[in-house]
Amino acid sequence: MSGESAAVAPRAAGRGKLTPERQRELYEAVLELLRERGYDALTMDAVAARSRASKATLYRQWGTKAQFVVAALRHTKRTTLADIDTGTLLGDIREMARRVAADSEESTGLLHALLHAGQRDAELLRAVREVLVEPETDVLTIALHRAVGRGEIAPRVPATDYLVHAFMGAIMTRPLFEGTHADAEYLDRFIDAVVIPALGLDDLDDTERNEPGGPDPGRSRAEGAAPIPREEQPTDR
Repeated sequence: MSGESAAVAPRAAGRGKLTPERQRELYEAVLELLRERGYDALTMDAVAARSRASKATLYRQWGTKAQFVVAALRHTKRTTLADIDTGTLLGDIREMARRVAADSEESTGLLHALLHAGQRDAELLRAVREVLVEPETDVLTIALHRAVGRGEIAPRVPATDYLVHAFMGAIMTRPLFEGTHADAEYLDRFIDAVVIPALGLDDLDDTERNEPGGPDPGRSRAEGAAPIPREEQPTDR
């Protein structure tokens, strides 16, 4: 056994001693303290006292405060995007937004605190990216690839490189500018005003948007052609 494997083995064995119920109690304790005190003031001693656990147990299970906090966020997260596949890119994006909005009031504040602390803690910032951010951005990337395969968007749309940044900006900055979280209605308007034009997707009226099966991918502008304004469209006379 290598030195690295030997170092990991005791921690892996220790993790098996906690029941799922006990793990949830510890995760809830660390997140409660994170909300109350912020990341910088959060200590393993405080978590141990709040959860009536030994500090040695916490370090044996998670190694560092950063790993513990990120694990707690991941395991208590109510929203998952991995199973989204509505058959159209616009349908996928709207469903992602709906699920994110359902959890944004609670999660945005915590993420703000972690990103702020991450500017001074490289390990924390890396953990947040790997565990919380990248899995969600991967879902959007996969949806974009599916859309290219269906002919909904062109193979190389410049806006796709910045779509995640735009979404994160909309979610994270609304509390700053408007004093409220990014709810489903707000994100739906954001999609209409920003995402649809940027990706070259046709805007849809409410009737089409609510049709069973979602919007028709045949209405997309995969070739990048601009839509004909309604007042200039030919009519049968």
